[in-house]
Amino acid sequence: METALHSFFVSVPYAVVLWLLMLLAIAVAVSLLGAPRAVPAAETIRAEPDRVRRARETADRAAATAERRRAEWIAAQDAVEAAWQEFDAADQAARQAAKAAAYPLLSRRRKPGENADRQRYLHHAAAEACRRRDLSIAQLNDVFAHRGWNPRLHPVLQEGVLRAAVREHRRAGYQAAVRREQQAWQAAEAAAETLRDRRLAAAAAIVRPGTEQPVADERRAAEQWIPAAA
Repeated sequence: METALHSFFVSVPYAVVLWLLMLLAIAVAVSLLGAPRAVPAAETIRAEPDRVRRARETADRAAATAERRRAEWIAAQDAVEAAWQEFDAADQAARQAAKAAAYPLLSRRRKPGENADRQRYLHHAAAEACRRRDLSIAQLNDVFAHRGWNPRLHPVLQEGVLRAAVREHRRAGYQAAVRREQQAWQAAEAAAETLRDRRLAAAAAIVRPGTEQPVADERRAAEQWIPAAA
């Protein structure tokens, strides 16, 4: 009997210590669970939508620029086609004039003042061609200065020379239109590449930090920014 009582009184302090340790562990766990979770700062919460908004606005501007550059390229293609048609028409007219000039003209004594009449005809015909934009200003100046132009030629021959000059002017216009079309195409390609980059950046801005995919409504918003064909 005495041995049992002795064992009981010896084990009581150990049991008390064990219970105290368990209570302490429970209290620590409760305090940790009850502590408020860390939430993003107000500045961070506001910054996230601003970042997405800025990314979307940048993508919208890039889309508008790409659309404008594409329209300019299409217009440049139309200009090339129109310039070619004008050159082709001028080339045919010059060929016909060359055929007409192949026949020899009757040689006769010129009347007094006929050279002046021929010069006036040349100046008038060149001025009219320039008004129709068949000749450039530089070519018209050459006509009036008689640089490379013979004002004493018969009007039939002058007509052939004029049409040949018109053909050269249209050829230069076609070549310039081709260069502009190439530049417009390069600008459209650069704008399309920029648009692809901006759309990808906007889609990445919608993805929440620490996640691999957009969530909920953000996934649908991101899909519209992914370039299918820029």
